[in-house]
Amino acid sequence: MAIDYKKELENTARNMIFVHDPNLLIKMVVRMMVDKAKIAHVSFFLHNKEKQGYLLTVSRGSLNKKIPMDLVCIDKDDVLIRFFREHKSSFIFGREALLLDEAKSVLKGNKLKPEGKQQLAQVLYQMELLEAVVCIPSYFRDELLGLLLLGKKDSGKKFMDEELDFFVALNSNLAMAIRNAQLFKELEYELDRKHQLFIRTTIALAAAIEAKDHYTHGHTSRVTNLSMEIARRMGIKAKKNFDGKFLENLHISSLLHDIGKIGVPEHILNKRGSLTVGERNRIKEHPLIGVNILKSIKELSGAVTGVRYHHERFDGKGYPEGLKGDQIPLIASIITVADSFDAMSTDRSYRAALNKTDAIKEIEHLSGEQFSPQVTDTFLELCREGKI
Repeated sequence: MAIDYKKELENTARNMIFVHDPNLLIKMVVRMMVDKAKIAHVSFFLHNKEKQGYLLTVSRGSLNKKIPMDLVCIDKDDVLIRFFREHKSSFIFGREALLLDEAKSVLKGNKLKPEGKQQLAQVLYQMELLEAVVCIPSYFRDELLGLLLLGKKDSGKKFMDEELDFFVALNSNLAMAIRNAQLFKELEYELDRKHQLFIRTTIALAAAIEAKDHYTHGHTSRVTNLSMEIARRMGIKAKKNFDGKFLENLHISSLLHDIGKIGVPEHILNKRGSLTVGERNRIKEHPLIGVNILKSIKELSGAVTGVRYHHERFDGKGYPEGLKGDQIPLIASIITVADSFDAMSTDRSYRAALNKTDAIKEIEHLSGEQFSPQVTDTFLELCREGKI
Protein backbone atom coordinates (compact mmCIF):
# COMPACT_ATOMS: atom_id res chain seq x y z
CA MET A 1 0.00 0.00 0.00
CA ALA A 2 1.36 3.44 -1.03
CA ILE A 3 2.36 5.83 1.78
CA ASP A 4 0.68 9.21 1.97
CA TYR A 5 3.90 11.08 2.78
CA LYS A 6 2.18 14.43 3.33
CA LYS A 7 -0.21 12.90 5.85
CA GLU A 8 2.60 11.02 7.61
CA LEU A 9 4.65 14.22 7.84
CA GLU A 10 1.71 16.14 9.32
CA ASN A 11 0.90 13.38 11.85
CA THR A 12 4.50 13.01 12.97
CA ALA A 13 5.02 16.77 13.27
CA ARG A 14 1.83 17.02 15.34
CA ASN A 15 2.97 14.25 17.71
CA MET A 16 6.41 15.80 18.14
CA ILE A 17 4.89 18.83 19.89
CA PHE A 18 3.95 16.72 22.92
CA VAL A 19 7.32 15.01 23.40
CA HIS A 20 9.95 16.75 25.55
CA ASP A 21 12.57 14.01 25.56
CA PRO A 22 15.09 14.21 22.65
CA ASN A 23 15.81 10.47 22.67
CA LEU A 24 12.12 9.61 22.65
CA LEU A 25 11.57 11.95 19.71
CA ILE A 26 14.33 10.27 17.73
CA LYS A 27 13.02 6.80 18.58
CA MET A 28 9.54 7.80 17.43
CA VAL A 29 10.79 8.98 14.02
CA VAL A 30 13.22 6.09 13.53
CA ARG A 31 10.54 3.52 14.38
CA MET A 32 8.15 5.08 11.91
CA MET A 33 10.77 5.03 9.13
CA VAL A 34 11.68 1.39 9.68
CA ASP A 35 8.07 0.21 10.00
CA LYS A 36 6.30 2.33 7.36
CA ALA A 37 9.01 3.01 4.80
CA LYS A 38 10.29 -0.58 5.12
CA ILE A 39 13.96 0.32 5.59
CA ALA A 40 16.38 -2.39 6.75
CA HIS A 41 17.86 -0.16 9.43
CA VAL A 42 17.87 3.49 10.53
CA SER A 43 20.38 5.12 12.90
CA PHE A 44 20.65 8.58 14.38
CA PHE A 45 23.79 10.26 15.67
CA LEU A 46 23.04 13.18 18.04
CA HIS A 47 25.49 15.90 19.00
CA ASN A 48 26.81 15.40 22.53
CA LYS A 49 28.57 18.35 24.20
CA GLU A 50 30.31 16.25 26.85
CA LYS A 51 31.84 13.84 24.33
CA GLN A 52 32.46 16.63 21.81
CA GLY A 53 31.10 14.52 19.02
CA TYR A 54 28.02 12.81 17.60
CA LEU A 55 26.84 9.86 19.66
CA LEU A 56 24.86 6.95 18.27
CA THR A 57 21.61 7.58 20.14
CA VAL A 58 19.07 5.37 18.37
CA SER A 59 19.47 2.45 15.99
CA ARG A 60 16.62 0.28 14.79
CA GLY A 61 16.51 -2.60 12.35
CA SER A 62 19.11 -5.10 11.19
CA LEU A 63 22.12 -3.01 12.27
CA ASN A 64 20.83 -2.61 15.83
CA LYS A 65 22.46 -5.84 17.07
CA LYS A 66 25.83 -4.98 15.56
CA ILE A 67 26.33 -1.49 17.00
CA PRO A 68 26.36 -0.88 20.77
CA MET A 69 24.23 2.12 21.83
CA ASP A 70 25.96 5.13 23.40
CA LEU A 71 29.42 3.74 22.66
CA VAL A 72 29.89 4.72 19.01
CA CYS A 73 30.77 8.40 18.76
CA ILE A 74 31.85 10.30 15.65
CA ASP A 75 34.32 13.06 16.51
CA LYS A 76 33.21 16.63 15.76
CA ASP A 77 36.23 17.03 13.43
CA ASP A 78 35.57 13.76 11.58
CA VAL A 79 35.40 14.07 7.78
CA LEU A 80 31.74 12.96 7.72
CA ILE A 81 30.76 15.67 10.22
CA ARG A 82 32.80 18.38 8.49
CA PHE A 83 31.21 17.46 5.15
CA PHE A 84 27.74 18.26 6.43
CA ARG A 85 28.77 21.09 8.75
CA GLU A 86 30.15 22.83 5.66
CA HIS A 87 26.96 22.02 3.67
CA LYS A 88 28.97 20.21 1.00
CA SER A 89 26.04 17.91 0.20
CA SER A 90 23.85 20.86 -0.75
CA PHE A 91 26.68 22.37 -2.79
CA ILE A 92 27.45 19.17 -4.73
CA PHE A 93 24.05 17.50 -5.02
CA GLY A 94 21.63 20.40 -4.62
CA ARG A 95 19.93 19.01 -1.51
CA GLU A 96 20.76 18.21 2.12
CA ALA A 97 20.89 14.46 1.55
CA LEU A 98 23.81 12.29 0.46
CA LEU A 99 23.04 9.15 -1.56
CA LEU A 100 25.77 6.53 -1.75
CA ASP A 101 25.18 5.55 -5.41
CA GLU A 102 24.79 9.17 -6.56
CA ALA A 103 28.01 10.14 -4.77
CA LYS A 104 29.91 7.24 -6.36
CA SER A 105 28.86 8.48 -9.79
CA VAL A 106 30.13 11.98 -8.96
CA LEU A 107 33.50 10.49 -7.93
CA LYS A 108 33.89 8.97 -11.40
CA GLY A 109 33.31 12.30 -13.15
CA ASN A 110 35.21 15.57 -13.29
CA LYS A 111 32.79 17.76 -11.32
CA LEU A 112 35.00 17.87 -8.19
CA LYS A 113 38.58 18.97 -7.64
CA PRO A 114 41.04 16.33 -6.34
CA GLU A 115 40.75 17.50 -2.69
CA GLY A 116 36.95 17.43 -2.98
CA LYS A 117 37.03 13.91 -4.42
CA GLN A 118 39.31 12.79 -1.59
CA GLN A 119 36.96 14.15 1.05
CA LEU A 120 33.89 12.62 -0.62
CA ALA A 121 35.65 9.24 -0.92
CA GLN A 122 36.37 9.29 2.82
CA VAL A 123 32.75 10.20 3.55
CA LEU A 124 31.48 7.29 1.43
CA TYR A 125 33.89 4.93 3.19
CA GLN A 126 32.34 5.99 6.53
CA MET A 127 28.84 5.42 5.18
CA GLU A 128 29.73 1.93 3.94
CA LEU A 129 31.16 1.05 7.35
CA LEU A 130 27.80 2.00 8.84
CA GLU A 131 25.92 0.18 6.04
CA ALA A 132 24.16 3.42 5.10
CA VAL A 133 22.96 4.23 1.58
CA VAL A 134 21.50 7.63 2.52
CA CYS A 135 22.76 10.20 5.02
CA ILE A 136 20.60 13.21 5.95
CA PRO A 137 21.88 16.00 8.22
CA SER A 138 19.70 17.55 10.96
CA TYR A 139 20.19 21.30 11.16
CA PHE A 140 18.76 23.78 13.61
CA ARG A 141 19.37 27.14 11.99
CA ASP A 142 22.97 26.57 10.85
CA GLU A 143 23.96 24.21 13.64
CA LEU A 144 24.43 20.50 12.83
CA LEU A 145 22.44 18.73 15.56
CA GLY A 146 22.71 15.22 14.19
CA LEU A 147 22.89 12.77 11.31
CA LEU A 148 20.20 10.38 10.11
CA LEU A 149 21.57 7.29 8.37
CA LEU A 150 19.33 5.02 6.31
CA GLY A 151 20.08 1.47 5.25
CA LYS A 152 18.71 -0.20 2.13
CA LYS A 153 15.01 -0.68 1.55
CA ASP A 154 13.72 -4.16 2.33
CA SER A 155 12.62 -4.46 -1.29
CA GLY A 156 16.12 -3.71 -2.58
CA LYS A 157 14.75 -0.87 -4.73
CA LYS A 158 16.30 2.60 -4.82
CA PHE A 159 14.78 5.49 -2.89
CA MET A 160 12.48 7.69 -4.99
CA ASP A 161 12.72 11.47 -4.97
CA GLU A 162 9.34 11.66 -3.21
CA GLU A 163 10.67 9.47 -0.39
CA LEU A 164 13.89 11.46 -0.07
CA ASP A 165 12.02 14.76 0.04
CA PHE A 166 9.83 13.29 2.79
CA PHE A 167 12.85 12.15 4.82
CA VAL A 168 14.57 15.54 4.46
CA ALA A 169 11.41 17.40 5.55
CA LEU A 170 10.83 14.96 8.41
CA ASN A 171 14.42 15.34 9.57
CA SER A 172 14.11 19.12 9.45
CA ASN A 173 11.04 18.95 11.70
CA LEU A 174 12.88 16.50 13.95
CA ALA A 175 15.82 18.89 14.34
CA MET A 176 13.51 21.69 15.49
CA ALA A 177 11.68 19.34 17.88
CA ILE A 178 14.99 18.03 19.29
CA ARG A 179 16.23 21.56 19.96
CA ASN A 180 12.96 22.49 21.63
CA ALA A 181 13.14 19.32 23.75
CA GLN A 182 16.75 20.08 24.69
CA LEU A 183 15.78 23.60 25.73
CA PHE A 184 12.92 22.14 27.78
CA LYS A 185 15.35 19.72 29.48
CA GLU A 186 17.81 22.54 30.16
CA LEU A 187 15.01 24.60 31.69
CA GLU A 188 13.93 21.65 33.84
CA TYR A 189 17.53 21.16 34.99
CA GLU A 190 17.93 24.86 35.80
CA LEU A 191 14.65 24.93 37.73
CA ASP A 192 15.66 21.80 39.64
CA ARG A 193 19.08 23.28 40.39
CA LYS A 194 17.48 26.47 41.70
CA HIS A 195 14.97 24.45 43.71
CA GLN A 196 17.76 22.42 45.33
CA LEU A 197 19.63 25.65 46.13
CA PHE A 198 16.42 27.04 47.62
CA ILE A 199 15.95 23.94 49.85
CA ARG A 200 19.58 24.01 50.97
CA THR A 201 19.25 27.71 51.83
CA THR A 202 16.11 26.91 53.83
CA ILE A 203 17.96 24.19 55.75
CA ALA A 204 20.82 26.64 56.41
CA LEU A 205 18.31 29.15 57.83
CA ALA A 206 16.88 26.42 60.06
CA ALA A 207 20.40 25.62 61.28
CA ALA A 208 20.91 29.30 62.13
CA ILE A 209 17.90 29.13 64.47
CA GLU A 210 19.26 26.08 66.30
CA ALA A 211 22.69 27.68 66.62
CA LYS A 212 21.06 30.47 68.61
CA ASP A 213 18.74 28.35 70.77
CA HIS A 214 21.08 25.74 72.32
CA TYR A 215 18.28 23.65 73.77
CA THR A 216 16.57 22.99 70.45
CA HIS A 217 19.43 21.19 68.68
CA GLY A 218 17.84 18.70 66.28
CA HIS A 219 14.36 20.05 67.09
CA THR A 220 13.73 21.45 63.60
CA SER A 221 14.62 18.24 61.74
CA ARG A 222 12.53 16.13 64.15
CA VAL A 223 9.51 18.42 63.80
CA THR A 224 9.89 18.38 60.00
CA ASN A 225 10.15 14.58 59.80
CA LEU A 226 7.15 14.08 62.11
CA SER A 227 5.07 16.69 60.27
CA MET A 228 5.72 14.98 56.93
CA GLU A 229 4.89 11.55 58.40
CA ILE A 230 1.57 12.84 59.77
CA ALA A 231 0.67 14.51 56.46
CA ARG A 232 1.44 11.41 54.41
CA ARG A 233 -0.70 9.25 56.70
CA MET A 234 -3.56 11.78 56.66
CA GLY A 235 -3.49 11.69 52.86
CA ILE A 236 -3.67 7.89 52.82
CA LYS A 237 -6.54 7.85 55.34
CA ALA A 238 -8.50 10.35 53.25
CA LYS A 239 -7.78 8.20 50.15
CA LYS A 240 -6.56 11.36 48.46
CA ASN A 241 -2.88 12.10 48.79
CA PHE A 242 -1.92 15.72 49.30
CA ASP A 243 -0.48 17.30 46.17
CA GLY A 244 3.23 17.96 45.86
CA LYS A 245 2.83 21.68 46.50
CA PHE A 246 1.10 21.13 49.86
CA LEU A 247 3.81 18.72 50.98
CA GLU A 248 6.56 21.05 49.82
CA ASN A 249 4.99 23.99 51.67
CA LEU A 250 4.66 21.84 54.78
CA HIS A 251 8.27 20.72 54.47
CA ILE A 252 9.58 24.29 54.18
CA SER A 253 7.17 25.66 56.79
CA SER A 254 8.17 23.05 59.37
CA LEU A 255 11.86 23.71 58.68
CA LEU A 256 11.32 27.44 59.22
CA HIS A 257 8.54 27.45 61.83
CA ASP A 258 10.84 28.93 64.50
CA ILE A 259 12.87 31.26 62.27
CA GLY A 260 11.41 34.26 64.14
CA LYS A 261 13.45 33.25 67.19
CA ILE A 262 16.37 34.93 65.44
CA GLY A 263 14.72 38.18 66.59
CA VAL A 264 14.40 37.06 70.24
CA PRO A 265 17.35 37.81 72.58
CA GLU A 266 19.48 34.75 73.41
CA HIS A 267 19.32 35.37 77.15
CA ILE A 268 15.54 34.83 76.96
CA LEU A 269 15.72 31.76 74.70
CA ASN A 270 18.33 30.07 76.90
CA LYS A 271 17.14 31.30 80.30
CA ARG A 272 17.10 28.70 83.06
CA GLY A 273 13.96 28.82 85.18
CA SER A 274 10.66 30.58 84.68
CA LEU A 275 10.20 33.45 82.26
CA THR A 276 8.72 36.78 83.28
CA VAL A 277 5.50 37.96 81.61
CA GLY A 278 7.55 40.37 79.50
CA GLU A 279 9.98 37.66 78.43
CA ARG A 280 7.14 35.30 77.56
CA ASN A 281 5.56 38.02 75.45
CA ARG A 282 8.87 38.52 73.62
CA ILE A 283 8.93 34.83 72.74
CA LYS A 284 5.31 35.05 71.58
CA GLU A 285 6.46 37.59 69.00
CA HIS A 286 8.53 35.01 67.12
CA PRO A 287 5.78 33.81 64.69
CA LEU A 288 5.21 37.35 63.37
CA ILE A 289 8.94 38.08 63.33
CA GLY A 290 9.28 34.96 61.19
CA VAL A 291 6.56 36.18 58.83
CA ASN A 292 8.32 39.54 58.44
CA ILE A 293 11.59 37.78 57.64
CA LEU A 294 10.01 35.56 54.97
CA LYS A 295 7.24 37.69 53.46
CA SER A 296 9.47 39.31 50.83
CA ILE A 297 10.41 35.89 49.40
CA LYS A 298 7.56 35.14 47.00
CA GLU A 299 8.59 31.47 46.68
CA LEU A 300 7.77 31.03 50.38
CA SER A 301 4.26 32.52 50.27
CA GLY A 302 2.60 29.09 50.63
CA ALA A 303 4.82 28.16 53.58
CA VAL A 304 4.36 31.35 55.62
CA THR A 305 0.99 30.23 57.07
CA GLY A 306 2.69 27.46 59.05
CA VAL A 307 5.21 29.92 60.44
CA ARG A 308 2.48 32.42 61.37
CA TYR A 309 -0.05 30.06 62.97
CA HIS A 310 1.87 27.13 64.50
CA HIS A 311 1.11 28.47 68.03
CA GLU A 312 -2.63 28.83 67.47
CA ARG A 313 -4.82 26.50 69.55
CA PHE A 314 -7.90 24.56 68.44
CA ASP A 315 -9.90 26.17 71.27
CA GLY A 316 -8.97 29.69 70.14
CA LYS A 317 -6.63 30.46 73.06
CA GLY A 318 -3.43 30.53 71.03
CA TYR A 319 -1.46 33.30 69.38
CA PRO A 320 -0.86 35.54 67.45
CA GLU A 321 -4.48 35.87 66.21
CA GLY A 322 -6.51 33.53 68.43
CA LEU A 323 -7.82 31.46 65.50
CA LYS A 324 -10.16 28.62 66.39
CA GLY A 325 -10.92 25.16 64.97
CA ASP A 326 -10.97 25.00 61.18
CA GLN A 327 -9.89 28.63 60.95
CA ILE A 328 -6.39 27.34 61.58
CA PRO A 329 -4.69 26.21 58.31
CA LEU A 330 -4.01 22.47 58.19
CA ILE A 331 -0.27 23.05 57.65
CA ALA A 332 -0.13 24.93 60.96
CA SER A 333 -2.24 22.32 62.80
CA ILE A 334 0.12 19.54 61.73
CA ILE A 335 3.23 21.48 62.77
CA THR A 336 1.60 22.34 66.13
CA VAL A 337 1.25 18.67 67.09
CA ALA A 338 4.75 17.76 65.87
CA ASP A 339 6.31 20.82 67.52
CA SER A 340 4.55 20.29 70.86
CA PHE A 341 5.36 16.57 71.01
CA ASP A 342 9.05 17.23 70.40
CA ALA A 343 9.10 20.09 72.93
CA MET A 344 7.48 17.85 75.58
CA SER A 345 9.82 14.92 74.97
CA THR A 346 13.14 16.83 74.99
CA ASP A 347 14.98 18.73 77.72
CA ARG A 348 14.50 22.50 77.76
CA SER A 349 16.30 25.22 79.71
CA TYR A 350 13.28 25.63 82.01
CA ARG A 351 12.27 21.95 82.55
CA ALA A 352 13.26 18.31 82.05
CA ALA A 353 11.75 16.21 79.28
CA LEU A 354 8.69 14.01 79.70
CA ASN A 355 9.18 10.40 78.78
CA LYS A 356 7.74 9.46 75.39
CA THR A 357 4.68 7.67 76.79
CA ASP A 358 3.69 10.64 78.96
CA ALA A 359 4.21 13.06 76.06
CA ILE A 360 1.89 10.98 73.86
CA LYS A 361 -0.74 10.90 76.62
CA GLU A 362 -0.51 14.69 76.98
CA ILE A 363 -1.10 15.18 73.23
CA GLU A 364 -4.11 12.84 73.43
CA HIS A 365 -5.46 14.64 76.52
CA LEU A 366 -5.27 18.04 74.79
CA SER A 367 -6.99 16.91 71.59
CA GLY A 368 -9.85 19.31 70.84
CA GLU A 369 -8.35 21.94 73.15
CA GLN A 370 -4.83 22.73 72.02
CA PHE A 371 -4.68 20.33 69.09
CA SER A 372 -6.81 19.49 66.05
CA PRO A 373 -8.62 16.17 66.71
CA GLN A 374 -8.06 15.11 63.08
CA VAL A 375 -4.30 15.64 63.31
CA THR A 376 -4.12 14.16 66.82
CA ASP A 377 -5.91 10.96 65.74
CA THR A 378 -3.38 10.47 62.94
CA PHE A 379 -0.48 11.16 65.31
CA LEU A 380 -1.81 8.60 67.82
CA GLU A 381 -2.30 6.03 65.07
CA LEU A 382 1.35 6.40 64.05
CA CYS A 383 2.37 6.05 67.72
CA ARG A 384 0.42 2.80 68.11
CA GLU A 385 2.17 1.42 65.03
CA GLY A 386 5.57 2.32 66.43
CA LYS A 387 6.25 4.85 63.64
CA ILE A 388 6.95 7.59 66.22
